[in-house]
Amino acid sequence: MEDKKFLTQLNDSIKQSCQIDNELFEKFDVKRGLRNKDGTGVLVGLTNIGEVLGYKKENDKVVAIPGRLLYRGIDIEDITKGFQAEDRHGFDETVFLLLTGKLPNSEELEKFTAHMASLRTLPDSFIKDMILSMKGKDVLNMLARSVLGLYILDDDPDNITLPNMIQQTLNMIAKFPSIIAYSYQAFSHAYQGRTLMIRYPKENLTVAENFLYMVKGECTKYTKLEADLLDLALVLHAEHGGGNNSTFTIRVTSSSETDIYSAVTSAIASLKGPLHGGANLKVLDMMDDLKTNVTNWKDQAEVESYLLKILNKQAFDKTGKIYGIGHAVYTISDPRAALLKEKARDLAIEKNRLEEFLLYEMVEKITPTVFRIFKGEQREKVVCINVDFYSGFVYSCIGIPKELFTPLFAMARIAGWCTHRIEELTFSAKRIIRPAFKNIYGKQEYIPISDRHEHI
Repeated sequence: MEDKKFLTQLNDSIKQSCQIDNELFEKFDVKRGLRNKDGTGVLVGLTNIGEVLGYKKENDKVVAIPGRLLYRGIDIEDITKGFQAEDRHGFDETVFLLLTGKLPNSEELEKFTAHMASLRTLPDSFIKDMILSMKGKDVLNMLARSVLGLYILDDDPDNITLPNMIQQTLNMIAKFPSIIAYSYQAFSHAYQGRTLMIRYPKENLTVAENFLYMVKGECTKYTKLEADLLDLALVLHAEHGGGNNSTFTIRVTSSSETDIYSAVTSAIASLKGPLHGGANLKVLDMMDDLKTNVTNWKDQAEVESYLLKILNKQAFDKTGKIYGIGHAVYTISDPRAALLKEKARDLAIEKNRLEEFLLYEMVEKITPTVFRIFKGEQREKVVCINVDFYSGFVYSCIGIPKELFTPLFAMARIAGWCTHRIEELTFSAKRIIRPAFKNIYGKQEYIPISDRHEHI
């Protein structure tokens, strides 16, 4: 009983010590969340890699513009349309572009793809000891643990010379799909009672095809359209500028000159947080809840009424959030969402889920009106869906388990993470990232223990 009382008092004291008045952020002009008052991001670095455009400044005012995403200066729409026009998968080419800053010619791409495929296989002892023998309740956590384990397999893990960093990067990107697939197999066997199926990666398959094979089985278990959509999703998630939480995290940790395995693990830890990764899971759960509670999926008024209940914290998880709507940078449109939605319709038709897709489309269409009604505003709120709105639906159509949704994000973003790490450790103005925090606790006097009478 005394222990419980003490811990309660300890809890209250710690909670009290962590309180900071929100007004102080304005008083000291602190950019909370590294955001300016107008919602734009605080400029903290320079990069040559990715660019995220959602607004511009005109006459000292922030003006929203249609969203654009550029990889090394090339628009993501042009990149994906190029792959689709030639009916081929583009993730390897995207990795090459991000790393080198240029598009490969056919010979370079062939050699690069073959080299990456040759790196996919993990040692049997590593698979057994690091993944299969050590149970894990979360695939992303198992991925982080395994990445740290790769340090042991590296003959020179702490070497941050450019040639070594490139070698480590290629190895990491190539092995991520295998680690994730094995981690899921181990998880589903241990906690869902499924048969343990360990398949070795195939060098003649693309990254998307190989992952589907390792998770689902031979190519008859997945269709061409499924593989095409997964490849598209990987390309769209490969990079998103230096300001997103996980990429900024790997740049911060890398700036201390730590090893790649520790740095990548820090990025995974960031992604695992629900405010960064996992939004598509929330969208899927929200839409499942909506499908259950809305009688007529084609009745716009009924759907609108239920969305208002969600905003009023009367439905779904009662947080007042419509998931998959809105973005920190994009306001008018998220280019990734538009590209994914375009192909998602075809997949929905193939899987006889067009009616469900049309419900998603309706929610996308009427949400700005719902926000306006909820806030009692005269003008329609400018808000767009983000890539998470359709990605969960796409993954579920492909037959990818929910436990793999966020790990798939990591499987794609490892390309951007590692490229940002290399840039952080090679450009001329290299310095450890150390922002300032202002202490507002106030001066306190030290009191000898014999004179302390207050309890915790």
